[in-house]
Amino acid sequence: MRARGFTLIELVITVAILGLLATAAMPLAQLAAQRSKETELRAALRQIRTAIDAYKEATADGRVAVKVDASGYPPTLQTLVDGVENQKSEKKVMIYFLRRIPRDPFFPDGSVANADTWGLRSYASPPDAPEPGDDVYDVHSLAPGKGLNGVPYRDW
Repeated sequence: MRARGFTLIELVITVAILGLLATAAMPLAQLAAQRSKETELRAALRQIRTAIDAYKEATADGRVAVKVDASGYPPTLQTLVDGVENQKSEKKVMIYFLRRIPRDPFFPDGSVANADTWGLRSYASPPDAPEPGDDVYDVHSLAPGKGLNGVPYRDW
């Protein structure tokens, strides 16, 4: 009479095969997570840059009051959320450009405010060495790595 069940060899081989499959699946899971973060980064950059462009357009239309020597770009990212008074409206109507500032998905510290997760470039700074200044002309990621496309996140 033969006993039913698995031998020790069969169990070891099964565990080894499962371990091999799990090892092969890990890089794919990491790649999917990085791709997801990169998609979030692209969307956040597009959202902020669109709001900055809308603010500049509103200053060109005369709906936002600016000083004579100002560039016409928002002084801070928070201005896009807080809104500005519409100068062309008879009532005190506010113009809002963002509901909230999106967070850089690659920024490691979760306790930092969303606006502080971005690198800022003023209108007066050169494109190859972005520096903050009196206004916000552009934003960039502060992440040190490169994307799946080989371009550093800072240059997106």
